[in-house]
Amino acid sequence: MSYQVKLATFEGPLDLLLHLIDKEQINIYDIPIAQITSQYLSYLQQMQALDIDVASEFLVMAATLVSIKARMLLPRSPGDQELQPAEPDPREELVQRLLEYRKFKEVAAYLKERESKTGKTYTRNNSAELYQHLIKPRDPLGGVTLEMLLHSLQQVLRRAAAGFTLPEAITREEIQVPEKMRQLMARLLLYPQGLLFSHLFAEKTTLSDIVVTFLAVLELLKTGQIEARQCDTFGEITILRRTQAITGEG
Repeated sequence: MSYQVKLATFEGPLDLLLHLIDKEQINIYDIPIAQITSQYLSYLQQMQALDIDVASEFLVMAATLVSIKARMLLPRSPGDQELQPAEPDPREELVQRLLEYRKFKEVAAYLKERESKTGKTYTRNNSAELYQHLIKPRDPLGGVTLEMLLHSLQQVLRRAAAGFTLPEAITREEIQVPEKMRQLMARLLLYPQGLLFSHLFAEKTTLSDIVVTFLAVLELLKTGQIEARQCDTFGEITILRRTQAITGEG
């Protein structure tokens, strides 16, 4: 079983080394190993003088520093330098460990700060379900049912039946609902008070145009761009632009 020993100031040997490096403003990529080793051993001696138990990891780091210092102090003859390739810097592994430790330490400090700020923040649930009961949905049909619309369409068809003959089929090219929707919206713009449903259809028209016009009305109702009203029971249905109807009620 391993135990984590937390010192009065430092939580581990890397923490102590970073403190010494920052205190002396030393370039972490070019550590003067003799100076750092001396300061590190001095700190351990002070801990022992105060009868503070020194964790084994601190002693291991001390041995590592002494080993690096010894390797850097070993002289090499000119002949060895020419025959053998350059050895890696003995400090390289230690530098990488210090850089990684500093990165984790900075991340931990950032997360601790975020936790502190988040702990002082209280959020309120703003989901749409909480306010749905306060919003009265606007019905574009305004009490007009689909059956009423179909009944009005039948009246238009009966009135126009004498003027055209039924074709064998309605081709796809003849059905242009999007264009008819734009035409109806442009026409309703000229009638702020609305237009009777039967007046949406020309007096002399074709079956395909009636079908396309009716489909365009249904699509405009579905998308909420227009609304339908029936002021009198069994009266004719009036079609209004949605924006005009809202403004008129305002």
